[in-house]
Amino acid sequence: MLRPLGATGLVLGHASPAPRMLNDLEAAMSTLRIHQAAQPSAPPFLEASDPDQIQQELAERGIDFQRWPTSQSLPTGANQEVILQAYANEVARVQASGAYPTVDAIRITPDHPDKTSLREKFLREHTHSEDEVRLFVEGRGLFTLHIGEEVLQLLCEADDWIAVPAGTKHWFDMGSEPNFCAIRFFNQAEGWVAEFTGDTLAEHFDRLE
Repeated sequence: MLRPLGATGLVLGHASPAPRMLNDLEAAMSTLRIHQAAQPSAPPFLEASDPDQIQQELAERGIDFQRWPTSQSLPTGANQEVILQAYANEVARVQASGAYPTVDAIRITPDHPDKTSLREKFLREHTHSEDEVRLFVEGRGLFTLHIGEEVLQLLCEADDWIAVPAGTKHWFDMGSEPNFCAIRFFNQAEGWVAEFTGDTLAEHFDRLE
């Protein structure tokens, strides 16, 4: 089942200094930083850019992360049909178990008219009643997971596949000038539906620029 490509429904009490901007991370390299939730201004106690280490650290916390190297190249302005056709093999691979019958594609570029409002929505801590499964095929995005007393910041790059279990508190930053494309998989036909926690923790951690 496909969902329309567009902006509608997209993935779609803490004191600390204002968040820094993650503009110093290695270009085109997935990076994991793990912080203590109670110390947002402190340096991370773990930082990793090795895919195997990232996978292991996330697996220990119930998050599935994999690198899926692909050779596809999307044309400028590719619509959802073109994107999903280009990655038909990857879509079939995820859907083989039958767990994620609904799929769509999200592509946000710097000229998107709703980029500011979408970014602010995604930056609010929230949960979902279903798994959040993404395959990044272009650009980058910063997933931040609030698990117990830890905050995990995962900079996802093209070819990163991530599955976040239902009920996990998290937020997502696409940056002030977003330029990414991801394929999204859903358990339910409704697609992206968030339950916002009201916690302001996200305001005190690094953002993507």
